[in-house]
Amino acid sequence: MPLNPEHNPPKVVTFGCRLNAYESEVIQGHTEANNLTNTTIINTCAVTEEAVRQARQTIRRIAKQHPEQSIFVTGCAAQINPEMFASMPEVTQVIGNNKKMLSETWRPSRDSIKKDRIRVDDIMSIRTITSQKIEKMRGRARAYVQVQNGCDHRCTFCIIPYGRGNARSVPAGEVIEQVQKLVDSGHKEIILTGVDLTSWGGDLPNSPTLGNLVQRILKLVPDLYRLRISSIDAIEIDEALFEAIGDSRLAPHLHLSLQHGDNLILKRMKRRHSREEAVNLAHRLRKARPEIALGADLIAGFPTETEEQFMNTVSLIDEVGLAYVHVFPYSPRQGTPAARMPQVASKSIKARAKQLRRIGENALNFHLDQQIGSVREALIERGGYARLADFSRVVIEDGRHQPGDLVHTLILRRDGGNLVGVEV
Repeated sequence: MPLNPEHNPPKVVTFGCRLNAYESEVIQGHTEANNLTNTTIINTCAVTEEAVRQARQTIRRIAKQHPEQSIFVTGCAAQINPEMFASMPEVTQVIGNNKKMLSETWRPSRDSIKKDRIRVDDIMSIRTITSQKIEKMRGRARAYVQVQNGCDHRCTFCIIPYGRGNARSVPAGEVIEQVQKLVDSGHKEIILTGVDLTSWGGDLPNSPTLGNLVQRILKLVPDLYRLRISSIDAIEIDEALFEAIGDSRLAPHLHLSLQHGDNLILKRMKRRHSREEAVNLAHRLRKARPEIALGADLIAGFPTETEEQFMNTVSLIDEVGLAYVHVFPYSPRQGTPAARMPQVASKSIKARAKQLRRIGENALNFHLDQQIGSVREALIERGGYARLADFSRVVIEDGRHQPGDLVHTLILRRDGGNLVGVEV
């Protein structure tokens, strides 16, 4: 790896999920501690073919703009298909998801590059998470904390377990220590993240649950202003988590992995919940926290999906009362069972995804309109943009505040998908 200190410091380019964002911060710390220079690391995502295409495009662009740079590729796409990236002449080395988290991986060694162009472990053999601590997430008002990695489920459309391995948990004490470090460094909001978050604890002694962890964080880090949970499996919310949802320091916002609104398609996806269970869950969550805002991932055009089945997903948005809809046009991933099922025509997939996005925009607008005239605490992210506790985005008109500031805000109006407010 390049050693010339007169050249540029290392840069990490992140694709995909919040877990990748956290891991990129760890990687950045390792590269700086090892005095790497003139190096770009691409931390890839494998959720869709489009994500892989964008990563390859970025690699080519960086190599063209900065031919002097060494380019290292890691992340889920690199773990799943290292040979594809290694075949790119622009790529210096491909590094697997486990190795990317180790400090020694980023120690300068030209010999290791010549010897091993691909440094990727068997991810399924990994049983623990290497303990990592970061002092601060630079450039972010909110900080992510990894509590879990991997997934034991095998949804028929999903390639991610082959990039992340089986489920494994970070012990509660280590999570709490990391949360406290980030709070001490000035972060007011912490987001718990993982691949299958609600499986946390299943591999730990006495099998604690995610709800137990949330309650312990809220109790043992009393100076934490707000705790937020990222995407979770709708069928795995435990009783302790339902209890914690009523705590005012837990953000009134959950993103649910619903994927579809038709029971037959859910079975073909190998999901473990039904449409009825998703609707009942939404009712129960609102009973525990009336102001809670719900988001969901939804897939358009899953193999065999008929127009009638698609409309069951459309109607689910209203029935669950979603405020945030994240739409994925179905993308076949080689090696998954769904890729071998009868495929929906590409034109229909695009049309259905467009329709879902339009309905999702209407749902978000409705949610935002309900808040006009209220006074809320907004956490400044950057450039006058902030987030409310329920994840609504708000523009603070005076723009005098710094990232991480909490601003008492009167919501004046909606402008597209944003609220507009003023400090009071």
